[in-house]
Amino acid sequence: MLKLFKTILKAGEPTVKYPFAPLEISPDFRGRPELNPEQCIACAACTMACPANALTMETHPEKDERLWQLFIGRCIFCGRCEEVCPTKAIRLTNDFELAVTNKADLYVKAVFRLQHCEVCQQPFTPEKSAHYAVELLRQSGVSDEALASMKSQFTTCPACKRKQTVGRHDQQGLSFNVVEKADERV
Repeated sequence: MLKLFKTILKAGEPTVKYPFAPLEISPDFRGRPELNPEQCIACAACTMACPANALTMETHPEKDERLWQLFIGRCIFCGRCEEVCPTKAIRLTNDFELAVTNKADLYVKAVFRLQHCEVCQQPFTPEKSAHYAVELLRQSGVSDEALASMKSQFTTCPACKRKQTVGRHDQQGLSFNVVEKADERV
């Protein structure tokens, strides 16, 4: 019996005093996602990659805004959002103590302004996304003069671009013929 007590004393304390003392966690621990709205371009890549549908993005053209929302109650802390973010705006923290007394505290929201089309004045994309595309081109070596000439491409919605393209083809006398293949019966 004395040998048993000696072994127990040598082993030390096997448990941690977690609620009363901080718990040491690994640096690779995946906890609550955190968004840096200054870096986010509201591209919605994270919302498409989220398997638990904890991330959502809603576009409200009447308010000229895009709403990004995270519901931590649904998050499974998989890290897919962090992997697909092109600007590294979302990352997983080491925070795992997520108990709240009010369900509304589990929601994290960010609002982004929309870019208006210079032709039809309808909102079509987040402003930050358009600016990000311009900056990528500038970093790849495109001159400021070339970017100035391409400005209308970044401030025109896809529908107006299509109308302008079809209008140019009509002015040049080009027409689009749809050829339908007849059913061949043997």
